[in-house]
Amino acid sequence: MARTHLFLFLLVLSSSPLSSAATTVSSSSSSSREQEEDRIEALPGQPKVGFSQFSGYVTVNESHGRSLFYWLTESSSSPHTKPLLLWLNGGPGCSSIAYGATEEIGPFRINRGSNLYLNSFSWNIEANLLFLESPVGVGFSYTNTSSDFKEFGDERTAQENLIFLIKWMSRFPQYQYRDFYIAGESYAGHYVPQLAKKINEYNKAFNKPTINIKGFMVGNPDMDKNNDKLGTITYWWSHAMISDTNYNLILRNCNFTADSFTKECNSSIYNAAADFGEIDQYSIYTPKCVRMKQMRKAVLARQTTEYDPCTESYADIYYNRPDVQRAMHANQTAIPYKWTACSDPVFNNWNWRLSDNSMLPIYKELMEAGLRIWVYSGDTDSVIPVTATRFSISKLNLPVKTRWYPWYSGNQVGGRTEVYEGLTFVTVRGAGHEVPLFKPQSALILLKYFLAGKELPRSY
Repeated sequence: MARTHLFLFLLVLSSSPLSSAATTVSSSSSSSREQEEDRIEALPGQPKVGFSQFSGYVTVNESHGRSLFYWLTESSSSPHTKPLLLWLNGGPGCSSIAYGATEEIGPFRINRGSNLYLNSFSWNIEANLLFLESPVGVGFSYTNTSSDFKEFGDERTAQENLIFLIKWMSRFPQYQYRDFYIAGESYAGHYVPQLAKKINEYNKAFNKPTINIKGFMVGNPDMDKNNDKLGTITYWWSHAMISDTNYNLILRNCNFTADSFTKECNSSIYNAAADFGEIDQYSIYTPKCVRMKQMRKAVLARQTTEYDPCTESYADIYYNRPDVQRAMHANQTAIPYKWTACSDPVFNNWNWRLSDNSMLPIYKELMEAGLRIWVYSGDTDSVIPVTATRFSISKLNLPVKTRWYPWYSGNQVGGRTEVYEGLTFVTVRGAGHEVPLFKPQSALILLKYFLAGKELPRSY
């Protein structure tokens, strides 16, 4: 954000109800009342748990009626001292409740019978987890102004995520000054560093900032457009997903340093994709979800601890149940559309022209600010693959502190890692795009060492 924009933003804060969130702690009675209004007593079909949950809305734009929906699951042990971690999913347009909370790092999973069971490797073992559906139009988050659906983009998303955090911490003052981290995946490779940058700039105005950001972590992230494209094509070929003929046609017709692809380039990529066959491009070695009748025997035989390719469809059923929405204080304004894991209107109306081609300058800025930054990559994702991430990181030209080595999850190699000055890169062996979904134990180890600021284990 330009300094002038930051100055204007601070003026808005000082002249609105938001100023109390930015400069003072709200009265304990007011915040306590708001928290209790957001408390989840129990979710339908939920097993008994010992941690607290809260969910509800925070208004980020009064005049347009824009409100973001959150879900907080506190840590299962010592929540008063554990850090706060905000999780964002990408898309753009995809829900952190559908993916982060329900498929990846949250405390619950949904089974085929629309009941919940415990995730043994939930990240709330190590941190208090805050899931945010952002921007408006995603999940339960909404706007009362229809023209807002024509103005989606990186800048507004980052600014409203910051406003959300300031106002949310006014509602939950116990998290002010607490160690705070941001994590996410995919297009959250934009959301996460952009929000971290906003927080870093915002905090410069205060001697003791309430948002005590310590670092961020992103998985299979959109980092740098040119390197991401080249790395993706390289992955397709090196993993025998496309033929030599189509690979060479792409190299001949595509300029990976250009701002946009030519018609011939796009045609070459489209034709090459036909070589994939019917696979899950987000996890190239696991089964693809097919209709439940076809899956009947396999599903009945599958244990709940094994990967289920149809889990997204269970979330679609569960979060559209009226009793679930009542329990979560969601959809109180009768949104005129169903809850979906990903919003087509948000994606289709995204302003790509105003989307930064590269996040690398922000990485450099935040490394200089002293934030802890980890980038991890599931090595069976072909959408934003490990090769794309390695190409992007290499463009930073960072000095190596600890050379490449295998790290361990239990008694098996969990992946490989290399530690640079200012950034740690980690691969997760056998994981797809949503690393905690495919390798939950490895992902929890990853989180534990990230929060501790330690290098991953070299042995078991």
